[in-house]
Formats: sequence, structure tokens, C-alpha cells
Amino acid sequence: MSTWFSQTFPNVVYQGWGGDTGWGTAIFQTLFMTFWSAVFGGLLGLIFGIGLVVTSPRGITPNKTVFWILDKIVSVFRAVPFIILLAFIAPFTKALVGTQIGINAALVPLSLGVFPFYARQIQVALSEVDGGIVEAAQAVGASFSQIIFGVYIKEGRSEIIRVSTVTLISLIGLTAMAGAIGAGGLGNMAVAYGYNRFANDTTLVATVLVLIMVLIVQVTGDWLAKKYNHK
Repeated sequence: MSTWFSQTFPNVVYQGWGGDTGWGTAIFQTLFMTFWSAVFGGLLGLIFGIGLVVTSPRGITPNKTVFWILDKIVSVFRAVPFIILLAFIAPFTKALVGTQIGINAALVPLSLGVFPFYARQIQVALSEVDGGIVEAAQAVGASFSQIIFGVYIKEGRSEIIRVSTVTLISLIGLTAMAGAIGAGGLGNMAVAYGYNRFANDTTLVATVLVLIMVLIVQVTGDWLAKKYNHK
């Protein structure tokens, strides 16, 4: 079996597991970028998504000005292609983390690239919460935070998990794109050590590994969404 694998995937074997160009390193870099970008971009998207819901005309604290500002920020960032965003915020990235390349630098554009998408997803998810439950919470004197966490988040958690799953899958794709331009990870492995060197087996394995990550996220997300769906 090992002989067949070595003959069929010679470039994959040549890359090895450890070292700067190994498969273990590439997988770790992809997971690192995905996790921390999900944390930073997810928190930012959650804040903006909640802000859009509560300040909308039908929200619990309607504010036309704040809603307009939040809406336009999200729309502008969503309209910018990720590859252009990478270049556009390069000076900001360097000022923030001290470099424009590498996995740490990639966290900045990845977070800013994913947050508007997640913000819209959260906005839609929370907007589907039964308005009667929100009004009932207001009628009994629930505080702002109680309505947010006790009503919106609790009632919409199944849908939040679903949109979070979609966002994570999208983010894995963005990490592959960031990796393709020097941020490391499986994207860099597929392009720099696969496509550019005509090593089709390397490109194939890198692609399969990304697909496996996506499948794990999808299956886990679907299971959690079903588990917490109280309807």
C-alpha cells in the first residue's frame, strides 16, 4: 500500500509532514486562520448583525441613523472582492500586526472579509424570531440584554448555528485564497507546490483535504442545528 501511494503521489510524499512546507504545517495553518478569523470576524459580524436588527424600523430600539451607518458599512465591505480587500488594507494590516504576509497578517483581511457576510446572515436569522415573543419580553419589563440573549439568541440559536456553518465553510474557502498568495495553508500548498510545479497529485490531495474540512463543518453544523431546534 505504501509503495503504491509513493508511486501514485510522489510529490505528496516528497513534501513530507513536518517542516515549513509539510502537510502537517499546511493543515495547521489553515485551521489556525479559520479558527481565529471565525472568532474575530464572527464577533464583529454578530455585533453588526444584532445592531442591524435592534435599530431597524421594527427593532426594539429603532434608530434610523445608526441603522443606515451599520447597513452601509456591511454593504460596502460585502461589495469588495476578497482579493482586492487583501491589497487595499495591506497598509492597515502591516500597521496592526507588523507584516503583510504570513498567517498572522492573513487574519486581518480574513476577519474583515467574512464579517459582513456573517452580519447579514445573523440579521436574517434574528429577524425570523417571532415578534410576539419579543413584544412579550418587552411587556414584562425585560432589559435590553435579556431580550438579546434570552429571546433573540435563544429563540434563533438553531438558525444561528446554520448560518454560522455556512459562514465557516465560506471562510475555509477564503483561507485557501489567502494561502494562494503567500499566507500559507492548503491553498498555498495547492498552488505554490502543486499547480505552479505541475504536481497534480499535490493539488489533488490539498483539494481533498479542504473538502474534508468542509464536510466535517457541514455535518457538525447540521447536527447541532437539529439538536438545538426546539420547534
